[in-house]
Amino acid sequence: MPELAIVYEHPLWFEPLFAALDRAGIDFVKIPIGDHGFDPAGSPPPARVIFNRVAMSSFLREPEHPLYHAMALFDHWRRQGATVLNGPEVMAIDSSKARQLSLLSTLGLATPRTRVVHRAADLEREAEAIGYPLLVKANVGGSGAGIMRFDSAAELSAVVAAGEAPSSVDRVLLVQEAIPARDGVIWRIETLGGQFLYAITVDGAGQFDLCPADACDDERGTPIAMTAFDPPPEIVAGAERVAAAIGMDVGGVEVMVDDRDGTPKFYDINALSNFVARPVEVLGWDPHDRLVEWLKARIAEAGK
Repeated sequence: MPELAIVYEHPLWFEPLFAALDRAGIDFVKIPIGDHGFDPAGSPPPARVIFNRVAMSSFLREPEHPLYHAMALFDHWRRQGATVLNGPEVMAIDSSKARQLSLLSTLGLATPRTRVVHRAADLEREAEAIGYPLLVKANVGGSGAGIMRFDSAAELSAVVAAGEAPSSVDRVLLVQEAIPARDGVIWRIETLGGQFLYAITVDGAGQFDLCPADACDDERGTPIAMTAFDPPPEIVAGAERVAAAIGMDVGGVEVMVDDRDGTPKFYDINALSNFVARPVEVLGWDPHDRLVEWLKARIAEAGK
């Protein structure tokens, strides 16, 4: 049996990880989730340690997306004794912006003012409680999908009347204040094993697709400016509390500083950290090397 299985959906995003695992001599197997099926009365785990790399944005690439299939699969393998990294409970949070905001708020972290509904007809009512400008977001998102900005009630009313409001694969929608981000950047705080790994600023807070990885740059055709930085200690502590609260083994937390009053607003949890593009250029080191060392330790623990 291999030491490690990588379960993934996007065909290109994890090439740097696969290369790092090869360099380290780790015996691993790649499992594309797209055509996967399993027997709930059988289908033993393919490895002692299973690393979930299924992207929330997979619904953009496959209408018959694997998100909920993957949650059931990881729960099945874990019940049979496998160690599943970023398992089904993490996916449950990663796949729901509403649950993310509830968690962040419960942890005492500032978040954008938000209302959650399940009918497009209720968007206008909740928008009045938020005020304009605002964003309407799909609860299940990824790569900026399912987000629209509205600067007036008339704009939102026209879109709702035309049946053109965003939709979410789970039928849940968010109405959220549009935060004016200081310096036009977001902060992305990455964690590994629940501990701070690195932080970057990502330019273009007015955009919605701010995935920082090489493959995302290739797909967009335009690189996004990213810079390494040292976040304030309270931001690092907040990100680590988030990781601990949901048992996130690897993942990022995104923050915007509200230019109106300087308050950092936590607004997104992303358990699919495929890491920054051009890491040595941006960070001075490659986080995949540290990820592989951490994976070695998890494999050793699972073998005891």
